[in-house]
Amino acid sequence: MLEYPLNTRSPKIVWDMIGNAAGLQKWIADKVIEDDDTMTFTWGNPWTERDTKQSRILDREKNSYIRMMWDYHEDTPEAIWEMRIEESATTGELSLCITDYADDEEEEADLRGIWDDNLERLHRVSGL
Repeated sequence: MLEYPLNTRSPKIVWDMIGNAAGLQKWIADKVIEDDDTMTFTWGNPWTERDTKQSRILDREKNSYIRMMWDYHEDTPEAIWEMRIEESATTGELSLCITDYADDEEEEADLRGIWDDNLERLHRVSGL
């Protein structure tokens, strides 16, 4: 699990960035479309090389967490990814906790780099 401190005490503000396609499009992918329980993430421009992946929403609780599974991992039940808003009991400050499935240590290191980059974008676009 990766934990990223946030500059807010409002779970609603964080939820607006993680709980729906419009928020995720601001910092995770160039385009995110939500259709029922599926989110489609697209990176790149239409006229250049693009990458599109779908993730099924397994569960979500407003102002708390969203849990998903990429379509290419459907044969691996433990292969979920989750973004969870956690509050420090002592300070009241919020953190975004990321759980993401990795097959091995090399993939785990790659995912850590991806999430570090994503959170840098989140901080930049939202001030969180």
